[in-house]
Amino acid sequence: MADVTYAVIDEMETNESGVARKARAVLGVTAWGMSVMDLPPDFGDYPEHRHDAAAEDADHEEVYIPLRGSGTLIAGDESFALRPGVMARVGPEQLRRIVAGPEGLRFVALGGVVGAHRPTSWTELSR
Repeated sequence: MADVTYAVIDEMETNESGVARKARAVLGVTAWGMSVMDLPPDFGDYPEHRHDAAAEDADHEEVYIPLRGSGTLIAGDESFALRPGVMARVGPEQLRRIVAGPEGLRFVALGGVVGAHRPTSWTELSR
């Protein structure tokens, strides 16, 4: 039997607010954190947070991968447009929040401890 866990995003269990789908737990992933976030149109209640040494998930860097809709990542005094086809990485110390656009925003949030991954050479940049 294949060592594969297959799941439909819209069928995944959500947190109490219904905004976060528990993708990591549903798939049984143990190497990194992962959620699928579904923010409704113009949602501005995504919590401002960081993953510094004081956080429950300390020293995590995060990558946001928009799947549909649009939004804005606000990190300090800078803003970054989130839309399908782009990704954004945020370091553990960086205070950040996300605001959904007028059509809402679905994105994957990946998180892991800085330096824990052992990359293979073929994944490194050639420049």
